[in-house]
Amino acid sequence: MATKQKNTRKKTITTKHTQAATTYTGKLDIAKSGMGFVIVKDLENDILVFPNDFNTALKGDVVRIKITKIRQGSGKKEGKVLEIIKRKQVSFAGTMQVTNKHAFFIPNTVFPMPDIYIPIKYLNNARDKDRVLVELISWENSNRKPEGKVIEIFTPEQENDLAMKSIVAEAGFALSFSEETLAFARGLSDVVSDAEIAKRKDYRKVLTFTIDPVDAKDFDDAISFQKLANGNIELGVHIADVSHYVQPNTAIDQEAYERATSVYLPDRVYPMLPERISNELCSLRPKEDKLTFTATFEVDAAGAIVNTWYGKTIIHSDRRFTYEQVQEIIDTKVGDHSEQILWLLDYTQNLRKKRFENGAINFSSQEVRFTLDEKGKPIGITVKESKESHQLIEELMLKANQLIAEKMGQIKIKKEPIPFPYRVHDQPNEEKLKPFIVFAKKHGYAFNIDSPAHIAQSFNALMLASKGKPEQHVLEQLGIRTMAKAIYTTNNIGHYGLGFEHYCHFTSPIRRYPDVLVHRVVQSVLTGNLMNDESMEEKCVHCSERERAAMESERASNKYKQVEFMRDYLGHSFEGVISGVSSFGFWVETIEHKCEGLVSITTLSKFDDFRHVESDYALVGLRTGRQFNMGDKVTIKVVAASLDKRQLDYEWDPKPSTEPK
Repeated sequence: MATKQKNTRKKTITTKHTQAATTYTGKLDIAKSGMGFVIVKDLENDILVFPNDFNTALKGDVVRIKITKIRQGSGKKEGKVLEIIKRKQVSFAGTMQVTNKHAFFIPNTVFPMPDIYIPIKYLNNARDKDRVLVELISWENSNRKPEGKVIEIFTPEQENDLAMKSIVAEAGFALSFSEETLAFARGLSDVVSDAEIAKRKDYRKVLTFTIDPVDAKDFDDAISFQKLANGNIELGVHIADVSHYVQPNTAIDQEAYERATSVYLPDRVYPMLPERISNELCSLRPKEDKLTFTATFEVDAAGAIVNTWYGKTIIHSDRRFTYEQVQEIIDTKVGDHSEQILWLLDYTQNLRKKRFENGAINFSSQEVRFTLDEKGKPIGITVKESKESHQLIEELMLKANQLIAEKMGQIKIKKEPIPFPYRVHDQPNEEKLKPFIVFAKKHGYAFNIDSPAHIAQSFNALMLASKGKPEQHVLEQLGIRTMAKAIYTTNNIGHYGLGFEHYCHFTSPIRRYPDVLVHRVVQSVLTGNLMNDESMEEKCVHCSERERAAMESERASNKYKQVEFMRDYLGHSFEGVISGVSSFGFWVETIEHKCEGLVSITTLSKFDDFRHVESDYALVGLRTGRQFNMGDKVTIKVVAASLDKRQLDYEWDPKPSTEPK
């Protein structure tokens, strides 16, 4: 690949022009029709690009574009790509076409993309019609085919593996680490030197334990608990000291930054850091000395925080708990360290109560988990809900993040705030709130929008009043859609959803790069050598974008697994709840398995002629008056399950089925 396509850590997508100039930097999007649009920050309209003017650019690439035409009247711009600044995706899934003389790769994409020429030396024993993963290695001239090499071949039984890798590659994440990074990770020592220990506060004799999911391997946080001589309790939130091993401007730091996050799929994890670091050196495993970055808070008998401290430490975890084990101790009041865990439960539930009283919004969360067979095929789906054991850890992490952000908010460099990656969440958009308020009112729920605080109070009152009712899930879904997206930025506007004026991410540096940045800034403050990173906002924008890409990958992989699961139930009927309504049909989420599919309006035409009433989130029959509303319970039949499209098609079943689910 050309050097210009390999460059990393380029500047954020910003306009590169003077008022008279005609070149911009932006991101290319390609519609299914084949037309391209370059999205440029601070430009009101996207720049239209015809396929002949892509100049080897692919969907998602960051490009430099030249304006070739400005349309009369509308002022809309047309342009031509001058160069590719950064490729979004270099690995593609698809099918081989192999003859005696030539080999081509046909990408499996929903948007137009050229076939890729595979030289014989890069065929890697792939044969005609093989399903493969190909890496783009060069494409210098749009008049010639791009060139690639086969990096993996998949049997029909491995279709799931190919699908998961394709999803991650489409989102622009690397599927493996460079040999340089892996060699560096392998070369890191397990031994903690006496010199390093001497620099740190020693917590190895203080009761410390971890609480994580049963299948977790990267334990990035631990809790310590000790009674002080004055009768107060000191709580320690100890976080894996990733920044000790991952130094700025190294190859491993560069790869971690490019990913910016780990990607969690139903059957695998694509980690931000090699497993040597994430699962071994930095994982706070029991009975091992580990380097940590710690925030402590001293709590008096009334539950007030009277003192805080943060700095580098060394710990020795006494016990690894799963959430299930801690929940059993909470339920039965007996078990290892039950006294400390029950104290922590009371303390964190009080923190949680105060948080909601201070304006945090209490949207309940449900997590869908798949039970997989040995080949990764889903054979069951369960819904995991947040319990007190989860809330215990959540509240302690939130408090540590809040305290660190508060401290950093007080630090100045030449009378200016130190560049710091805050985690912020803006207030709801009033235009998005309006239709939601109307919908909530129809269900009997009042809403006060006089102030951001009243909006939060109204949301919490609504969530409480609707709990257990048919409309609860729908109101939660619609309420979440009115919310802004949380992002990373140096501009601290507070975190509306949590009700915090100061907030950051400090507690998960194994899987989030912003936490590594936070650790570096905090350490610079501790040493007095303040870190004045002028590119911090650029890094925040990049991390926010990568976080969104990871979430989209997780949603796509969950959808794939749902479709894979429901393929075994074609023709079966299930009870569901209408989760969305549009002019072309309505979506239904099955109650038992949380699998969402579309009931097309064309399949409803045999019952009535339905029209979309947008303000009511409803489809209404013109002759019968039959309505399909958000939140309604309906029975559906599974009629199609497309893995390629990751799409489920349902039909409305007016007569509930008597066959077993």
